[in-house]
Amino acid sequence: MKKCYEHVIKEVIPGSIAEEMEIEPGDVLLSINEQEIKDVFDYRFLIKDEYIEVLVRKQDGEEWLLEIDKEFDDDLGIEFENGLMSEYRSCHNKCIFCFIDQMPPGMRETLYFKDDDSRLSFLQGNYITLTNMSDEDFDRIIRMQLAPINISVQTTNPELRCKMLNNRFAGEKLKYLDKLYEGHVEMNGQIVCCKGVNDGEELKRSIDDLSKYLPFMRSVSVVPAGITKFRDGLFPLELYTKEEAGEIIDLIESRQQGFYDAYGLHFIHASDEWYILAGRAFPEEDRYDGYIQLENGVGMMRLLMTEFSEAWDKLLQNTTKCNALDECERTVTLATGKLTYDTLVSFAEKIMDRFPKIRVQVTAIRNDFFGETITVSGLVTGQDLLAQLSERQQAGQKLGDAVLIPCNMLRTGEEVFLDDMTVEDVQSELGVTVKPTECTGGHLLEAILNPDYEMGRANENFVYVKAYDN
Repeated sequence: MKKCYEHVIKEVIPGSIAEEMEIEPGDVLLSINEQEIKDVFDYRFLIKDEYIEVLVRKQDGEEWLLEIDKEFDDDLGIEFENGLMSEYRSCHNKCIFCFIDQMPPGMRETLYFKDDDSRLSFLQGNYITLTNMSDEDFDRIIRMQLAPINISVQTTNPELRCKMLNNRFAGEKLKYLDKLYEGHVEMNGQIVCCKGVNDGEELKRSIDDLSKYLPFMRSVSVVPAGITKFRDGLFPLELYTKEEAGEIIDLIESRQQGFYDAYGLHFIHASDEWYILAGRAFPEEDRYDGYIQLENGVGMMRLLMTEFSEAWDKLLQNTTKCNALDECERTVTLATGKLTYDTLVSFAEKIMDRFPKIRVQVTAIRNDFFGETITVSGLVTGQDLLAQLSERQQAGQKLGDAVLIPCNMLRTGEEVFLDDMTVEDVQSELGVTVKPTECTGGHLLEAILNPDYEMGRANENFVYVKAYDN
């Protein structure tokens, strides 16, 4: 029996085309231009026209055929109960570096789901392995020109890729890179470096092979494998040393200028972790090609520094505001992961030097939950934050007027940590206000200086500066 695709509408955006056409939450989308909609790929492709016919079933069972004239790229303003408009595809690989396999037991079920869905690559920037995709999937991507597609390459050595992904078909799936290239589909790649496995000569080979897909493959990030303390029974991975991190950087930087001269792109990028581990300065902003790989930790620190610097310079031009801050007595604690600690300390020193009555304490939260090898703020749990700030209180250190935490410690759109503790839980135990801050240099500066700072609410007395527009 042929499957009938029906998609329940969850929300209609105010002021949208859908609202104007009296589409309502609970209505069901049946077709566009007499074509069934299998998933979000079909939906996004079919609405890209100046005239479309949309068939919906109202909650009373009546079917409406709506004729819509609009601009080519205008969205209808509809959100569905299922964001992909179909089942999510999970990953069936057993990668030797998989972070989810290194999670402790007893956490919420969603944290153990391994997504490997090309639609999430297009919609959310997720990286996919290509191993659960068919020729039909790639034909759709090329026909609809859905881009960018972000690909977890790991290595271009087919046999080694099979070993790293624990999937006997992983090597042959590399052929789809050729197909995407021939279809002029924009791509980004990722290589998770595992010590002694896909680095060294293998990394050189991968860079050479992937560079053949320029300019349609716009960038490739090289990141070190994340290693938690929960690796019993898993492939033995080791941490990189300072010297080894420097060798990775040297290899990458030795190739960037040549790619830039030929294509206007530096193409291959080392993540921030390599520079911090090697004790080296981050590259200048121009070398990040517009921060293509920002979500992979490539350029996040340089962007934060640029944003803070620009916001700082604008603040100093505001004599009235500076005079007021000269008289402001305020103490705040910045809680962060070890990775960003030194950078935030440099911000704090600059602020305290200019405004002596403002005290900024920076605390690096040690990751006891996953292990000290995990240093990013996005994996700090509520229990680690609470325990270590409580220790400081017990030692006589006052946390001040507020504890500021980056919003990436929390579940998107909620004030809930990875371990299901809430901001309110931590705040109640500490007896101090805990405020999440947006992860930009401008917002961080305001959160430190402005007692009334709230995420998502602009203050006309402060200038938000975001150097990168996604």
